[in-house]
Amino acid sequence: MLRRLTIETRGQGIYEFTQEAAAFVEEGQSREGLLTVFVRHTSCSLLVQENADPSVRRDLDTFLRRLVPPASDAQMGWITHREEGPDDMPAHIKAALMQVSIGIPVADGRLMLGTWQGIYLFEHRDRPHRREVVLHLAG
Repeated sequence: MLRRLTIETRGQGIYEFTQEAAAFVEEGQSREGLLTVFVRHTSCSLLVQENADPSVRRDLDTFLRRLVPPASDAQMGWITHREEGPDDMPAHIKAALMQVSIGIPVADGRLMLGTWQGIYLFEHRDRPHRREVVLHLAG
């Protein structure tokens, strides 16, 4: 079973889509299996992270912005790929450090996420984008 989700971003940040993934799994015929989540872009990534306290997402976003600043930052002078703006190559670096595919077990027709876990798209570009995430349920 396969579904494509479109996630509209408003720029850099973390966007939860746990409910959409859970609904897809519930519609499926597999009581047990594996949900594979894959993002079809090179300047965003995926993560499973806490979904109870929004400060966790803010801190993660701040950490990555500090770890990989825009190409216009003096310490990033070594970057040569600049054609799409000062956020482009840093976005590729962040995506290379993170995941673009996640596997989540399914049991009893439900995602086996922990109590405080959610599924997120992490947008690394400054401007809004339409991101495509592929959900594949095997089981």
